[in-house]
Amino acid sequence: MDGNGRWAEKRGLPRAAGHRAGAEAVRRILKAAVKQGVEVLTLYAFSSENWRRSEDEISDLKGLMAYYLERELDELARNGVQIRLIGDHKAFGPQLVERLERAVERTAKNDRLILVVALNYGARDEIAAAAKRLAEKSVSGELDPASIDEKRLESELSTDGLPVLDLVIRTSGEKRLSNFLLWQAAYAELIFVDTLWPDFGEEEFAAALTEFAGRQRRFGGR
Repeated sequence: MDGNGRWAEKRGLPRAAGHRAGAEAVRRILKAAVKQGVEVLTLYAFSSENWRRSEDEISDLKGLMAYYLERELDELARNGVQIRLIGDHKAFGPQLVERLERAVERTAKNDRLILVVALNYGARDEIAAAAKRLAEKSVSGELDPASIDEKRLESELSTDGLPVLDLVIRTSGEKRLSNFLLWQAAYAELIFVDTLWPDFGEEEFAAALTEFAGRQRRFGGR
């Protein structure tokens, strides 16, 4: 969900205004995803690299997360959305952590759409942590190192139990994955659009899904 800051700068507004507009885009895309029958939607909300931003911007982002959790949770629950978290969300402090975990618990039985929110997430850290856990289990004798394969490593990733990733959409004209779901995206289709995230809506989302549906997926087989 890239381009909040540039959206604000183009309008002479503070970056916080861009993040607020980006949060409204999340609301639109969630509704569109439910309408389109999407099974799982993952949003890269806060990367492990985002801590390098200014303290004021990080504070604004945390406040925005707390505000929208309070405002939107009832509607998400009514619409059958299940919230899951990947990344180390506990780094956000006890008040926001409590709200996040309450949202996860409240929506745990919903099954219309799984909303995966990546918070303090980095794919390299995720893969390294999975490798470390496998190494520890091997040293303790719990696991035979010879049994480690792709499937076993995937079971240690934070996305274990979710369907295979089909499509990655990145907004704002940037054409890279930026440490997002690197393992999971191995055979995902990639779509890069110039639209800044706050301007990304149902029409743009539907166009991306249509483009995805028209692609011939080979998975390296031919």
